[in-house]
Amino acid sequence: MIVLPEKQNFLMIPKEVSSLEKSKIVILSAPYEASVSYGKGTKNGPRKIIESSHYVEFYDEEIDTELCFKHGIATIKELNFGKRKNKDAIDFLYKNVKTLLEKNKFCVTLGGEHSISTAPIKAHFEKYKNLSVLHFDAHSDLREEYQNNPYSHASVMARVCEFLNPQNLVQVGIRAQSIEESKFIKSKKVKTFYAYEIKTGKYGNNWQKLVARHLTNNVYISFDVDYFDPSIMPSTGTPEPNGFQWEETMNIFREMKKLNKRIVGFDVVELAPQKGVTHADYLAAKLTYKLLNFAFSK
Repeated sequence: MIVLPEKQNFLMIPKEVSSLEKSKIVILSAPYEASVSYGKGTKNGPRKIIESSHYVEFYDEEIDTELCFKHGIATIKELNFGKRKNKDAIDFLYKNVKTLLEKNKFCVTLGGEHSISTAPIKAHFEKYKNLSVLHFDAHSDLREEYQNNPYSHASVMARVCEFLNPQNLVQVGIRAQSIEESKFIKSKKVKTFYAYEIKTGKYGNNWQKLVARHLTNNVYISFDVDYFDPSIMPSTGTPEPNGFQWEETMNIFREMKKLNKRIVGFDVVELAPQKGVTHADYLAAKLTYKLLNFAFSK
């Protein structure tokens, strides 16, 4: 694996804290795009996240640490999927993530379309006992197939539920789904926090605590940026109104911390950069670093 130099890596940090050997954390870019069905451009997401991270502060005032200097962050040169598609592409990414986990690295995967998430989730599922998946999204992504493709971005969680107990999948922010997905959620008892339920007060003021309580101790986070409201995240292929803001989202991770839930890995996907809309790219970069800070906080 080729590690990117200082000028090209996540946060633009020096080689003393960005080599693969000395870093606990690894950023793996998966610029895969094959099944997007509306807006395109997710293949450019990882590059823009890394570029925007150069303007993110090293110091996190809430956690009171400069995480990158404490644990080290290596950024791997983005994967070349070549002509690989669907299952071949997912298997290719899975092998790369598995290799990093075998080296006891904390792996962050940047997409790319959401279909890629099956790979890192499977690799983490095999490593960590009783894993739960916390899925942030505007969409359930539980279709058996979409446009005749079972490896579509709209089917990623259906593929995940082929090895993960569906009751260990917790979905937050859902506000667009098919009746097929609704039936799956009900029959398999997937815990789904719908946007309309949250916003109409079904779970009270501290709904974030309920989200955290439904998680097992080991948690993998799959974060589709279309979970956010388009007012702060317009750069995504399938934006949906009635989304979520930054601070209410961070409160989920604060509640997880109180309950000693352990973030073991995560992905950030579906950023489709738009020319001149830099705040969305920066939000995705800031989210990536903030999740790392929560993952390593005590």
